[in-house]
Parts: sequence; structure tokens; C-alpha cells
Amino acid sequence: MLATLQKTKAKVIGAKQTTRALNLDKVACCFVALDAQEHVTEPIRRLCEKRHVEIIEVPSMKELGVACGIDVGAAVAAILIEEHTA
Repeated sequence: MLATLQKTKAKVIGAKQTTRALNLDKVACCFVALDAQEHVTEPIRRLCEKRHVEIIEVPSMKELGVACGIDVGAAVAAILIEEHTA
């Protein structure tokens, strides 16, 4: 699944952007780093459960950051539902 996160352009990185996307029902799946601070990840986990969004756990923030194509760690990231326009 991390390979999908690496390849897609339709993603958000970080707690604020992920929360915003979840509230707009635009998240296909959510990635959470296991070594991230719980006060950051727990609200995201609850929102994912409420919205029935799959949570994929990643061993470390560094690994999630690399998968997102950034040079720093990331606590959370999400793949967005792609909107098709006709």
C-alpha cells in the first residue's frame, strides 16, 4: 500500500490536511505512523472509524515521510478519492 501512496498525486500529508480531507469525505485510505505522538494520531483514528475509512499502520514517521516523497517524517497521510470529470 505504501507503493500506492508513493505513486499517487492525489494525497495529503499531515494531520491538518488529513483531518480536512476526512471531514469532506475525500479520503480513500489513511496511513498512520506507529511512532507518532498519540495526541496527533488518535483524533485521526477516531475520524477514520467514524467515516469508515481504512487505516494502514506504518512502522515509523520516517518511513511514511519517505513514501510521501518528503525529507521529514510524517505522522499521518491519506490517499484521496479521485474525482473524475467528464
